[in-house]
Amino acid sequence: MVDVQGRVEDGFEPVRDAFTANFTHRGERGAAVAVYRDGRKVVDLWAGTKHGDGGDDLGPAVDGRPDAPWQEGTAQVVRSATKGVAAVVPLLLHQRGLLDLDAPVGTYWPEFKAAGKDRVLVRHLLSHRAGLPVLDAPLTPEQAVDGVSGPAALAAQAPVWTPGTDHGYHAQTYSWLLAELVLRVTGRTIGAWIADEIAGPLGLDLWLGLPLGQQARAGRLADVTTPEPDPAGGLRVRPKRSVADAYRDPASLTSRAFAAITPAPDENAPAYRAAQLPASAGIATARSLARCYAALIGPVDADGTAGAPDGHARLFAPATLTLARTEESAGPDRTLVVGTRFGLGFMLHSGASPLLAPGSFGHPGRGGALAFADPESGLSFGYVTNGMQRNVTADPRAQALVRALAAPAPTR
Repeated sequence: MVDVQGRVEDGFEPVRDAFTANFTHRGERGAAVAVYRDGRKVVDLWAGTKHGDGGDDLGPAVDGRPDAPWQEGTAQVVRSATKGVAAVVPLLLHQRGLLDLDAPVGTYWPEFKAAGKDRVLVRHLLSHRAGLPVLDAPLTPEQAVDGVSGPAALAAQAPVWTPGTDHGYHAQTYSWLLAELVLRVTGRTIGAWIADEIAGPLGLDLWLGLPLGQQARAGRLADVTTPEPDPAGGLRVRPKRSVADAYRDPASLTSRAFAAITPAPDENAPAYRAAQLPASAGIATARSLARCYAALIGPVDADGTAGAPDGHARLFAPATLTLARTEESAGPDRTLVVGTRFGLGFMLHSGASPLLAPGSFGHPGRGGALAFADPESGLSFGYVTNGMQRNVTADPRAQALVRALAAPAPTR
């Protein structure tokens, strides 16, 4: 029996039931889920072990215990769910009149104009239309985090399609594109901007660049086996043959996009967690992801915990919220092969990446994490896990929670 900690408000019990079932039926090892409605926290649950490689004699002792429990403040690397949080930055810069979404990237980053990229617009970076999902020469893990090599490589890189004419997921290169753009516009790193303008004011346990003093907050990720699909129903977890073939072929755009850092970095290493890679290295609690998205669509209440800040006004003006979730890219994705939909920096609801409803916007993380907001219902959602299953855009555990959230809730 899994010991689920936290609380749910009346009417949201299906989320707790689905969360429990993730441990008993869907291979969950340690996780948390949180939901806000109209800026107020209504679900806040956690359970399992802090470390994905702990418990069940699966790994060495960590923190003195192989089965250290997940605690209320446990945070995790959320992989590409970081992209949604990072996308808030350029949209707020645009809202403040500091960034023109329709300007060429080279307006702010002159070196970027090389190799036929003079007509790449800022909105192309955010909607995965820049034609830069791969690097001719992948970066080492050390180069990936040095803040210099990635932007230099992309400034010299030629697009693999005419920018603006098609879309393909920029799985890793999104890090250096967005980080350098924000640095050129603001003079601050994107991690510092998030800390100063978003995480600090909202009281979030959310970092892009985990400080040394917070390293112990984060659990360890581990790959885990994806269970066979539940015969009672749910999203299919076995990919189509064309998708599987794309990942197996080292020369495919798919494989090359995910291998832009080679060899793959150790995501549990302190140096990686301290890095400011907005495509993949954010670290957060589930409640902080949910609270961040809640603040995009409306004011949020005080968190209710000792030392937490008071409530906060909404971050996105109505026009900015419209920009975030207006479709910019849709259809077959040249990187992911399946059909995807993107607004400006956010994934939109689709068959390949289901969110709550057609108007929802957010971002999944490869292997598990998910965060989004749905303005029509006033709901925002955050889910983090330490057990990385083999999926990219639609994790069965996250989808079970979303389906439960879609069940009738109390009248607002």
